[in-house]
Amino acid sequence: MVRRTDTRQRMLDTAADLFQTQGYHATGLTQLTTAGGAPKGSLYFHFPGGKEQLAAEAVRLSGERTGALLEAILRDAPDAPTAISRAIDALAAFLTQSDFQRGCPLATVALDAAATSEPIREACADGYSAWHAIFTDYLAGQGLSAGRADELATVVLAAVEGGLLLARTRRDLAPLRAVATHLHTTLEREFS
Repeated sequence: MVRRTDTRQRMLDTAADLFQTQGYHATGLTQLTTAGGAPKGSLYFHFPGGKEQLAAEAVRLSGERTGALLEAILRDAPDAPTAISRAIDALAAFLTQSDFQRGCPLATVALDAAATSEPIREACADGYSAWHAIFTDYLAGQGLSAGRADELATVVLAAVEGGLLLARTRRDLAPLRAVATHLHTTLEREFS
C-alpha cells in the first residue's frame, strides 16, 4: 500500500513525465491525478496554485535530476571531449528508450507554456541556467578561461538542445550524433 505522504512526490514525478512527453497544455488535471494515483482533490491540497504550480515544480525537479546526471557524467570522464560525448550518449539513450517520446525534460514545457506563465518560464530558465553553469564550471575546471568556458557552455547547451529536438521530431538519432561528433572535434581542438 502506498503511504499518504508519498502523494505529493508521486504527483510531481507523474507531472514531470507527462509534461516532458505531452507538454503543458495537452496534459489535463484528471490525467495528472489519475496517473499519479491521487484523489482528485489532492492536486489543490498539495499544489494550491493548481496545475501551473505543479508544472513549475515538476520542471524544477526534472531540471535538478538532469543536472545531477550531467554532473556525474562530467565528473567521471577523463577529458572534456569524452565528457560531452558521454552526456549526449546518455540523453540519446533516454530518447530511444522512450521511443522518442522524452527529449529534453524542459524543452517541451518551455515551448508550450513559458510564454504564457511566468512561474513556468522561470522554472525553465532556472533549469537551463543550472545546466549552463554545470558545463561552464566543468570546462573552466579543465583549464579554459571563465569567458571561453561560458561561451563554449552556451554552444554545447544550444547544440545539444537542438540535436535533441531534431532527433525527437525525426525519430532518428542522426542529428544528435552529428552534434556529438562536431562538439567532440571542437573540444579536442580547444584542449590540444
